[in-house]
Amino acid sequence: MLSIGAATLSFNAPAAMPAAAVRGGAVSMEESWTAEAAKFTIGAQRIEKPWTSGEIQDAAGLKALADKLNPVVGYFDPLDIGSQEPELIGWFRHAEIKHGRIAMFAFVGYCIQAQGLHFPLTLQMPLGAVNADIPTITYADISAAGGPCDQWDALPTPAKLQILFVIGILEFWGESKQALEANGQVHYVRGGKPGYYPSFKGSGLVPGLPVDLFNPIGTVAKMTPEQKEKGLLAELNNGRLAMIGIIGLISAAKGCIVPGIDAFPQPQYSGEPMAFFSSVNSDLPFVTEMLSGTYPWMH
Repeated sequence: MLSIGAATLSFNAPAAMPAAAVRGGAVSMEESWTAEAAKFTIGAQRIEKPWTSGEIQDAAGLKALADKLNPVVGYFDPLDIGSQEPELIGWFRHAEIKHGRIAMFAFVGYCIQAQGLHFPLTLQMPLGAVNADIPTITYADISAAGGPCDQWDALPTPAKLQILFVIGILEFWGESKQALEANGQVHYVRGGKPGYYPSFKGSGLVPGLPVDLFNPIGTVAKMTPEQKEKGLLAELNNGRLAMIGIIGLISAAKGCIVPGIDAFPQPQYSGEPMAFFSSVNSDLPFVTEMLSGTYPWMH
């Protein structure tokens, strides 16, 4: 995602529709898009929008943050993000924090699963005559499939769909304008705090929910501003290291040479690590075609 160049995000629309485009009062799809695109520009001719937030919005702010995170490495910006719009800087910062958090979970989970550790429960089982044909699958069955990547491939379709659904709900909530405003915040591309996840309890929009996602026992509210700043810097550093670590582990499982990681024994993986579904999920539409790579436009 960080490979997105600034040039691809620049957009300079025509100032107006071609006069010859309008015929008999009818407006084509192309004309409608031209008119809509002319309302805004992004890039060298972007329309300045109010940015009253104190969040980082330029290269100077990114450099100051880099010096706090690691003064030895310092500021490193090969994509020249610091020279882009504040909205884009906020977007990249939020993406890095969010992916760093997930990578920390992934790295720890990968190491645990690679050791063959698992829950001592049943993942799925028939509950009556209605679903009597559903096979019983335990966590031990999933663990026996191989390494962490093979274990993911072995998950049945209902399990993966539930995971995908929960991820979608969490993403929707984190991006929701209503949820952010209910917590006194704004979106990270509108000057809001990158990495902020709106509280469930604080919003009043989810009644009856006993805990929050990032503050389940209420310790964050008791921290001083200095402690919060130190914790956020540690989280960002650990997230960056975890992103490198999880990619290194998966690469080593595919047989790649990864200094510092491939020296540790781990199960090898012959599948496709970027595929969400596997042959186990062939009961879903298009999964078999996706895995085989036989697409209609290839014939």
